[in-house]
Amino acid sequence: MARYHIADLSRREILKMCGALASAATLVSTKLALAKAALARTPAQVLGPFYPVTDIWTKGADLTRRRDGTGRAAGQVLQVIGRVLNVAGQPVRNARIEVWQANAYGRYRHPSDNNPAPLDPNFDGAAVVSADAEGRYGFKTIKPGAYPAGPNMIRPPHIHFQVTGRQDRLVTQMYFENERYNDTDRLLNSAERKELLIVKLQPPPAELDPDLKLAIFDIVLFRG
Repeated sequence: MARYHIADLSRREILKMCGALASAATLVSTKLALAKAALARTPAQVLGPFYPVTDIWTKGADLTRRRDGTGRAAGQVLQVIGRVLNVAGQPVRNARIEVWQANAYGRYRHPSDNNPAPLDPNFDGAAVVSADAEGRYGFKTIKPGAYPAGPNMIRPPHIHFQVTGRQDRLVTQMYFENERYNDTDRLLNSAERKELLIVKLQPPPAELDPDLKLAIFDIVLFRG
């Protein structure tokens, strides 16, 4: 399975992301300056039943386009950025980051997903990226939809992450602020510090597409 470093983005994409990545780094630095103790580890979440079992991993850091297609995925486009750190605030260099998610209608491209929601012909929904020497990572995707996970449960929109550093591996999920089903989701609410898993969608820096939303999600491993 190939993985893609942030350096594999085009020069134009890298320049566009610089401002956003700098904002993320500034945010982390501010948190570190204010913290008197170690950073809180990102809460673990279950791997889930829809970890990709077929070769759908996107060839690059842009999930909005299928690796063998030309159209763009339906839904709100997101730029997800952040840093992978250890609890001492040190960057986890070259961390491997696997991401996978449902499409905008709430369906995974997975043979076990029997959700009747439509598949998006322009969305594979999985990628492997790599953090840089400062622990920074980034990818473009669409906001996933909510979906039924049983007779009395609807999962809120979320993106799955599996992060592998030099010593640690973490499986977690990123959620979105003010979603209807956040308060009733058993997995989200099982986390001791669930606020660490919830991001606020922000307007993009001027260099990026004005229709895009920015999500900053820092991931903290124990040793790195």
